[in-house]
Amino acid sequence: MTPHLTKSATGAEVDAAVEETAEAATTVPTGKSLSGYLHNYWQRIRGGDMGSLPAVAALVVLFLVFSIVEDGFLSKSNFASLITQAAPGILLAMGLVFVLLLAEIDLSAGTTSGVSGAVVAVLLIHNWPWPLAVLVALLVGALIGLLIGWMRTFLRVPSFVSTLALFLGLQGVVQIVVNSANTQGNLSLQSDALVALENSNMPRWAGWAMAILVIVGYAAQKLMAVNARRRRNLPTEPVLVTAAKVGAIAVLAVVFTVVLNLNRSPNAAGGTKIVEKNGQLVTEKVAGAYLGGVPWVVPVILVLVVVLGFVLSRTRYGRHIYAVGGSDEAARRAGIRVDSVRISVFVICSVLAGVSGIVLASQTAVNASQGGGNTLLLAVGAAVVGGTSLFGGKGKITDAVVGGAVVAVIINGMADLLRGANNSAWQWIVTGLVLLLAATVDAVSRRRAGASGLG
Repeated sequence: MTPHLTKSATGAEVDAAVEETAEAATTVPTGKSLSGYLHNYWQRIRGGDMGSLPAVAALVVLFLVFSIVEDGFLSKSNFASLITQAAPGILLAMGLVFVLLLAEIDLSAGTTSGVSGAVVAVLLIHNWPWPLAVLVALLVGALIGLLIGWMRTFLRVPSFVSTLALFLGLQGVVQIVVNSANTQGNLSLQSDALVALENSNMPRWAGWAMAILVIVGYAAQKLMAVNARRRRNLPTEPVLVTAAKVGAIAVLAVVFTVVLNLNRSPNAAGGTKIVEKNGQLVTEKVAGAYLGGVPWVVPVILVLVVVLGFVLSRTRYGRHIYAVGGSDEAARRAGIRVDSVRISVFVICSVLAGVSGIVLASQTAVNASQGGGNTLLLAVGAAVVGGTSLFGGKGKITDAVVGGAVVAVIINGMADLLRGANNSAWQWIVTGLVLLLAATVDAVSRRRAGASGLG
């Protein structure tokens, strides 16, 4: 519930009231003892505050099912492919989380990503430096988001209507931009740095350095959060729980790095070849090829998760987003510039859509239908499946990562499991059922949370 404040509230009162809403959206159940913590956590689940728990459970179940019924699902090469396949959708879903937190929608995010990818590809063909081409593409995305926010805020055009119109119109823009290159077929990115995002891997030492940084950074963040709550005389989670969370992140980071650093080259074992030496044919051993390492797109996603997560959970602006999502009228009375917040989330969404489009172009090159089709639907599904509410006020950046992983696992697993003319049909059916289930869980959870006083 968003607290009621008058227009005369002071800045300190506004921040305190808004922080209450943010705490409700992102709080961790606490208890003086482990049993108290578990009891509080169970009560919150019963009350409808499940967060990403259903998505995590679904991810575990899907991994188990596909690993049993599909022999190659857990192979080293497929594990790396899962990450690169999921990356564009995760990045797009990150931007949609900001919009969904305000109970808005951006149906044009997919085609915005297509426009940005096409702009980068064409500028690179004209020999622009890749950093400048990327900057221009992201500025184009920001302008699209600014237009959507302006129409929603000042013209009062519902975001569903304006973004649906842009969804249609921007598909034409993509075609025009692609055709302006006067080439036939797809446009590949003329930049080794951008192509490497989805097609090259970090050195092994860099992967391990990133894993250590993740573990140390997460542990530091947890300790700072505990100390901050103690300074404000707020209850903190038990030390065992904190240690368990840090340990879980450490295990995941180590396993993730070990698996990706394994050699997944089909010629890893090497072989032999016959050569002539001193007039005689002899057999020489040929060293195996190495293909391994963490894909370069992973640190891009990781940096965005950290930065955007910090913005939402640790800044005044992030607290204002949750407050407006909870009740824009109450937020306005609390002195929050609701219109500015609403415009800003559309800009953020479109900029992240641009990032997604560049990554997708790195993966598949650019064509005239870039960003159309099911791109937007799968990204919305990822955000909702991960735990972001369609009704606003509840969600986190990590929801996009978890939900994106669920959607990618379904598509990847179903593609290998089912073969024949109806393969894609069953992929759509299963993905649609998962999204429907996630939306149902969201609606039921929100109703139960309201009845229990948690929403």
